[in-house]
Amino acid sequence: MDDRQQPVTKAQELRAFLFLTIVTAPVLAVAVVGGYGFFIWMYQLVTGSLPSG
Repeated sequence: MDDRQQPVTKAQELRAFLFLTIVTAPVLAVAVVGGYGFFIWMYQLVTGSLPSG
């Protein structure tokens, strides 16, 4: 068994970069904003008031 890894090519780097910027970053941003909104919604539901701030 050979434990050495093949070197990463420029095409693989470009594909990984595009995947991270086009797919992962927007999905993560939507998840964070949606999660915060859900937290505020649940807070208001439980306490019956707006958070201070």
